[in-house]
Order: sequence, then structure tokens, then C-alpha cells
Amino acid sequence: MTDPGANPQPSRDIADVPSVEIISTAALHLMSAAAVHLGLAEDLPEHKDLDEARSLIDALAGLLDASAASLGHHHAAPLRDGLRSLQLAFREASSIPDEPGQGPGEKFTGAVFPSASR
Repeated sequence: MTDPGANPQPSRDIADVPSVEIISTAALHLMSAAAVHLGLAEDLPEHKDLDEARSLIDALAGLLDASAASLGHHHAAPLRDGLRSLQLAFREASSIPDEPGQGPGEKFTGAVFPSASR
């Protein structure tokens, strides 16, 4: 007899999960949390905690920098784009702008500025 509360899908052994999937999943969790702390979440638009956002963006940038070779361009490019968007959102949300190169994650990415086309 099967437990009705049991998950009908067999669990996935962590040994079978490719590193690119684990790294990408961790990056997406960091991105989502940073977006919430920047006030970008639809269900929490008034929530802002820039200290938390800075820590999460720093961690994301470090993760992407350290894993770039493992991720390859195909996986890394959209994650880097998301990181850049968060860095720009942080600059916009901050009442006291960081010096160029001192913003969250910029020790890994270099200074981030809005595009001239905007």
C-alpha cells in the first residue's frame, strides 16, 4: 500500500544532477531574493532592504565569476544579464550612489552603468 502523502515521483539523486544545473539553480535563487530586496517583486513592491540586496548581488557575482568556465557562454550569458539588471536596479534604488566599481558585485564585473541608449 502506498502512502497517500508520499511523492509519486522518485527523488533525484544529487549525484545525477549536472553541476551547471546546480550552479544555475543557485544563481536563480540569489537573483530572486535580490529582486525581492530591491522592491521588484510584484507581491512585495514596497519591500526594500538594500543591505540584503547588496549581499545577495555580491554572492551572485562571485558565483558567476567563479563558475564562468564551467557554465559556458550559453548558460552564463543570461545569468550575467540578470546580474547586470540587478546591479542597475540597485544603483537606481540607492539614495547614496556607490563610487564606480564599488557597487554590489562590481569587484567581479567591473563598474556597471546604464546604457547610453536609455
